Amino acid sequence: MSKNKDNWKIWEVFIRSRNGLSHKHVGSLHAPDAEVALKNARDVYTRRSEGISIWVVPSEAITASSPDEKEPLFTPADDKVYRHPTFYDIPDEVGHM
Repeated sequence: MSKNKDNWKIWEVFIRSRNGLSHKHVGSLHAPDAEVALKNARDVYTRRSEGISIWVVPSEAITASSPDEKEPLFTPADDKVYRHPTFYDIPDEVGHM
């Protein structure tokens, strides 16, 4: 294990608490490589056996949007009417949907 902590990367940690659930971001940690990051994540974030699966991802590998980009990313495109269910005619024989 590298003693020089200046070269350690930041890793994002995701835990899945039970089968059928999604992984949730639980925090970040510093580690020299993925193996150590996984072991450290287990020790730090699953002390009471909270999880069944751990993902560690280098922070530098994550591309994220900025809160400033909220409008263009998350506002529905009103000019694409086919995205709205009212655009489609449902035949009577289909019944309730």
